[in-house]
Amino acid sequence: MTRKLEGKIALVTGGSTGIGLATAQRFANEGAFVFITGRRQAELDKAGALIGGNVTAVRADVSNLKDLDELYEQIKNEKGRLDVLLANAGGGSFAPLGSITEAEYDRTFNTNVKGVLFTVQKALPLMPDGGSIILTASIVSIKGTPAFSVYSATKAAVRSFARVWTNDLKDRQIRVNVLSPGPIETPGVDGLVQNAEDRRALYSQLAASVPLGRVGQPDEVAKAAVFLASGDSSYVAGIELFVDGGAAQV
Repeated sequence: MTRKLEGKIALVTGGSTGIGLATAQRFANEGAFVFITGRRQAELDKAGALIGGNVTAVRADVSNLKDLDELYEQIKNEKGRLDVLLANAGGGSFAPLGSITEAEYDRTFNTNVKGVLFTVQKALPLMPDGGSIILTASIVSIKGTPAFSVYSATKAAVRSFARVWTNDLKDRQIRVNVLSPGPIETPGVDGLVQNAEDRRALYSQLAASVPLGRVGQPDEVAKAAVFLASGDSSYVAGIELFVDGGAAQV
C-alpha cells in the first residue's frame, strides 16, 4: 500500500515531545523525511532515536529569527525543498487577569505568534507550489478558559493567520489549515501543575469537560495532521480541524 507522504520533506517545530513528536513519527511512518526542532538537546536526541531513520533533529528556538534562518539553510542544503510544514512549537501557563506579567506575555506571544509567523514566512522560498502548511492552535481559540487569556489570545491569532494566508498563498495552491487539539495528555499539560496529585486532578477535570469522557492521546492528533499534510485533504484549505472529543463542539 502506498504511504501517504512518500518522498515528502517535512518540518515539525516543537517536534521533540508530545503532539509534535507523535506527528513526526507518523510523518516518517508515512514515508516522509522529517526535520524536527526543539530547544532542549537531550529531548531532541531522545526523539530522534525514537523516530529512527528519516529524521534530522535541529536545536532551534522559533522565536529567534537567526535560529530559523540557520534551520532553513540546513534544510535547503540537505534536501533542497520543504513540502509539509507543521508549525507546532508553542506553550503557555495559567495566570488570571490581574497577575499577568509582561515577561509572561512576551514569552508566550514571541513563541506562539511571532514564532509561527516567521516559521511560515521563512519557509515559503523552500516550498513548492501545492505544499501544505499546518498550524497548531487549540480549542481555547474559541473557548474562554479561566486564567488562560494570554495563551488563548495567541491561539486565536494563529487561527486568524490561517484565514489570511489561505488567500495570500492561493495563487501557489499552498494550503494552510489549523489543527486545534482539545485536552491531550502531553508533557506540556503536565507542566501546568506542580505535583502528581494536582496533575491527576487536572486530567480528571479535563476529562469531565469532554463528551467522549477522556483526554486524548498525541497520536490521535498526529493522525489528523497526516490527513492535512497529505493529498487526502487536497480540497481542504483555511479550516480549523478540532481534535477534541467534542469538547468545543457541543
